[in-house]
This record gives sequence, structure tokens and C-alpha cells, in this order.
Amino acid sequence: MTDRGRPLVPALIYAALSTAIVSSLGMLLVPSVATAFEVSVSTAQWMLTINLLVGAIATPVMGRISDGPHKKRLLLVSLAIILAGSVIAALAPTFAVFLIGRALQGLTYGIVPVTIALARRHAPAERVRSAISSLSVTVATGIGLGYPLTGILAGLFDFRFAFWFAVAFVVSAIVVVVRVVPGGRDAEAPTTRFDVPGAVLLAAGLGGFLLGISEGPTWGWASVATVTVLVAAAGLLVAWVFTELRSASPLINLRVFRKPDVLLANGTAIGLGAAMYIGLSVTSLVAQAPTATGYGLALPVFWAGFVMFPLSVGSFTANRLVRPLSRHIRLSTLLPVGAAAMACAGSMLWLAHDELWQILVGMLVLGLGMGTSYAAMPALIARAVAVEELGSSVSFNQVLRTVGSSFGTAISGAVIAVNHSADGRPTATGISATFGIGATVCLVVFGALLAHAVVAGPRSDPAGSSR
Repeated sequence: MTDRGRPLVPALIYAALSTAIVSSLGMLLVPSVATAFEVSVSTAQWMLTINLLVGAIATPVMGRISDGPHKKRLLLVSLAIILAGSVIAALAPTFAVFLIGRALQGLTYGIVPVTIALARRHAPAERVRSAISSLSVTVATGIGLGYPLTGILAGLFDFRFAFWFAVAFVVSAIVVVVRVVPGGRDAEAPTTRFDVPGAVLLAAGLGGFLLGISEGPTWGWASVATVTVLVAAAGLLVAWVFTELRSASPLINLRVFRKPDVLLANGTAIGLGAAMYIGLSVTSLVAQAPTATGYGLALPVFWAGFVMFPLSVGSFTANRLVRPLSRHIRLSTLLPVGAAAMACAGSMLWLAHDELWQILVGMLVLGLGMGTSYAAMPALIARAVAVEELGSSVSFNQVLRTVGSSFGTAISGAVIAVNHSADGRPTATGISATFGIGATVCLVVFGALLAHAVVAGPRSDPAGSSR
């Protein structure tokens, strides 16, 4: 164990906040980036797509490497690459160069699994569970803080200042990691050969899958390009599954899916990831749309980011409540509780989103649900898998959240694409329908989790264990 006098867990949370800061450089800035580089809004959306594609590929690879002996080195190298991407994006003279920077920033999605692996290895046993819970909701909490900061910087100056803030934050995170996180080789980590075939197949399959569902609304869902990409991606992912099941040291140990806790956490990750992204993306549109649309709040970018602040308050509050509750309530019970809160938030936003206070309350309740669910998911996984497989198992849960978010992107884009006015803005019908889909997804996930809880019945849950 590391020196208990060192603030290890706060240092890891600070490093994980870099994911939230970089993630905040997304939806709010699309219009600004489109104007600055003189490209269409649909083209500017690639700043989100390419970041997501690289993240989905990098996360499982970083998760598996974090199970190895060089965890701190991996974290520092990843932060350095994210730093380089932030500098490139801030200085980019053209949109193509800007996309290179955004691609490098995609490694940020793999930071949380690495910090969780470090906490599992070095934190005192009695703090492991709370550390994993805090790290898991760091992104949700940080986004609620990052969006207002992004809005302020973009509103007072321009979008480049928001990227320079990311540069400064990542530099400070590197300094904190160097000074606080224990270094050296982890003698307890297994030394196994890296699964190159599995990594290549998963990267190609996920990349093709996310590309297809991200660009489906633009290419057309029945177009040759979309169908070809999705079929090829499905074939690659099937090949990956067979490769992993036959590998002695797989990138992701798929056999752990036979454990109910892992299956429950991963299934929930996809559904709630989709619902979360639908809520965030459509709320951002509502906040900045003019009042003439019938639903817009006409907030400038300076204030639009503050709409997400209640999300941070809700997720932070939920995380603080989950810790004491987990001593008395099974973690598998907390998942349907979180899904129920998100279903309530989705329904509220669907039925009432014309006033600012309605949006703020919806974001608060959504944050409460996200914080509860995201705190329970990795703790369930950590309890069910061996220490040497924690990084890859948690990272795969992160990948499934990303896949779910991509579903949300595709659903939002498809609905809005067929429900827009002459000026290209979404209609009130399109906004309401998209919110409705998000609420429905949450209700379906909640129903499935509730049914599982009833069928499974009471089981022993070693809440006091660190696993």
C-alpha cells in the first residue's frame, strides 16, 4: 500500500477530471467551430465524432495495459498525448488540423479506467470501494462544471480559449500525478502478452460501428455506405468475440459476462449512456435556440453552459449518498434506483421543457440518477472480477457507455433530421419526440432492472468488502 499520508485518491480524481474538461469541449462549441473554420454545422459535428471514435478504440486498450505493471507511466503518457491534442486544437489554422487535435484528445476516455486500476492497487483497502465510486462519477460531475467554464470562455473570448484552459488543466494534472501517484513497476501485476489481434479486431469493429451509427443520419440509414460499414463492423466484432474466447490472455475476458453483476452493469451502461446523451444534446439545443422556435430559451453561449451545472450538483450529491447507502443496500438495488431517477428526469424533460426552471430541475434529477448508477456499476464489476482483470473489465464498461452515447447521437440526429424547419433548426415536434425517446429508454432500462431484482430475489451482498 502507498503512504497513507499522500492524498492519492484526490490526486486520481483530479487527473480523471481531465476527461470531463475535454468532454465539455463538444456540443456547446459546434456552432462556434463551424463559424470559425467556415464549415457547415454537420461538418463541424466531426469534432464530436472523431473524438468518440478514437476514445472507443483507445479505452479497452488502455484498460488492458492498466492491468499491467506500468500504471503510472500509462497515465502520464496518455495525459501527455491529450495535452498535445489540446495544443494542436487551440492553434489549428484549418479544420483538418483541428480534427487531428480532437482525435488525440480522444484518449481522455481511457483515463478513468486507468485511475481506477491505480486506486485498486495503491489505496488503503477500506477506501477502495469509495474511491472507485468517486472516480466513476467524476466525469458526470465534472461535465456539469466544465460546460459553464466552456461557455464563459467561448462567450467572453472565443472557442480557442476554452482549449487553452484544457491545456492548462492537463498540465496541472500531469504535475499532480508526478508528485503524488506512486511510481515504479507494480510487482504484483501479471506479465502477460498483449492481445494484439484482439485489440485490432475490437478497434476496427468498434470504429466501424460507431462511424456507421454516427453518420447514418447523414448518409441515409438504408444507403450502401451505412449498410456496408455496419455489416463489416458486425463481422469484425463477431470475429473478435471468437478470438477473445480462444485467447489465453484476452484483451477483455468475456467469460466474466457470465457473472450476473458484470452483465447487469454492462447492460445498464448501454441503455443509460444512450439516454444520458439524448438528454444532454437536446437540452443544449433547447438552451441556445431562439424563442421563435416555440421551445428555445435563446441563451447566449456564455449562459448556455450553466444549464448543465445542476447535473454536476446532482451527480456529486448522489455519489456522496451512495457511499453510506451501500453499507445497507445492495449495489444491484442501487442500479434500478438510479435508472428510476433518470426515467423521472427524462419524463420531466419530455413533458415540460419550455421554461428555464424546468430544464434546470430536469438536469438536477438526471444528475442524481447518473451519479447513483455510475457509482454502482464499477463497484459491482470490481466485486465480481479478479484484481488483475479490473482495468480491462471497467474499461469495457466505459466502452459500452460510449457505444450507448453513440446510439443516443444517432437517435437524436435521425429524429431531428426529419423534423426541421426551413432555417434548418429542429422543430418543436422533433425536440419533444427526441426527449420522449430518451425517457422511453430510461423506462425500459428501469423495467428490466426491476424485473431482474424481483426474479433474482435477495442475495448476499458483501457490501463491506473492497471487491
